[in-house]
Amino acid sequence: MKFAAAFLEGDCGMAELCRRFSISRKTGYKWMHRYFVDGPEGLGERSHRPQSNSRAVADDVVELIVALRKRYRHWGPRKLRAWIETHRSEIDLPAASTIGDILKRNALVAPRRKRNGVVPYTQPFSGCERPNDLWCVDFKGHFPVGDGVRCYPLTVTDGYSRLLLECRAMLDTDGISVQRVFEGAFRFYGLPLAIRSDNGPPFASRAVGGLSELSVWWIKLGIRVERIDPGHPEQNGRHERMHRTLKEETASPPQPSFSRQQREFQRFRRYFNEERPHEALGQRAPAVFYKPSPRPYPKEVPTPEYPNHHELRCVRPNGTIHWRGASIFVAKCLADEPVGLCETTDGMWQVHFSNVPLGLIDERRPTDKLIRPRTKKRPDELARHEAASERYGQ
Repeated sequence: MKFAAAFLEGDCGMAELCRRFSISRKTGYKWMHRYFVDGPEGLGERSHRPQSNSRAVADDVVELIVALRKRYRHWGPRKLRAWIETHRSEIDLPAASTIGDILKRNALVAPRRKRNGVVPYTQPFSGCERPNDLWCVDFKGHFPVGDGVRCYPLTVTDGYSRLLLECRAMLDTDGISVQRVFEGAFRFYGLPLAIRSDNGPPFASRAVGGLSELSVWWIKLGIRVERIDPGHPEQNGRHERMHRTLKEETASPPQPSFSRQQREFQRFRRYFNEERPHEALGQRAPAVFYKPSPRPYPKEVPTPEYPNHHELRCVRPNGTIHWRGASIFVAKCLADEPVGLCETTDGMWQVHFSNVPLGLIDERRPTDKLIRPRTKKRPDELARHEAASERYGQ
């Protein structure tokens, strides 16, 4: 206003006046043009927002994104964009960040609690390069359904394709029931090379080698048994991530009855395998990548075979073997199974079940139990332990 008043007085020219107010002549002419057109109101601060936006999302696309989010409540911007790209290819796709902004504007995104980051641990999945190289199994906790019956969800996934092979509502976690589920999966999909689980029953026990009746059956079928370290669920991270989606989609809240809960698990399995895009798979469904195993389930479970230099012993029903006039306890879960013994050094014999080392027999120190091998740290665990010791001077 002072500049406009001084200009209207006409005491000096535009150049001198702009030098006095420390502005450019372009700004001075702009201010006076606004004053002559709009009066004193024209000198107010104006918005710098563009009058048009060539990248604006059309209203019908916004409505489609909002409708998809309401249909798939747990899908993020990338999965919504992948669905539109697959089913509505004629639409000019906005960026995933733009879809995220649309969800925020429509109050369809809940803020997530910030958590401390953890360094990714990918070692458990090394060598998982094709379908059926690795299956992952676990129970998703337990919870009561509406009629009071406690449900134990048993889940089995393929580590390579993330296909959800089995999702069963179980009444308990006994090995016989779980074996029936796996027998059906083996007949339908074939045998995997390895199965990864935690250290809880029925997958493992405190017996030598961590064996259980279920894992003994797997080993006889030629399946390598892998177990994560205690207290490290991140080593089975792909499976645990699926469990979070399973809980959100099927058990929050639980279904009114046990049968309804099982039907909900079946619906989720079809949805997870055939419809839900997976970011690690290039936003494609797991069913696109999975193929059945070329190893069929045998009509009869084979008996483990051992090299010629092994001495064989049959485990008695009480879990012992007869060796050099003594009874040595091995494991009850190996009852009626053959084990192989090979001499490693003078008087030391290594006991195996198939390719799993169980323990040692020392003829120089007679005992009624196997000498269990000491548990060694994994190479990556050892490296982290040494780094922590050096850091804290312990």
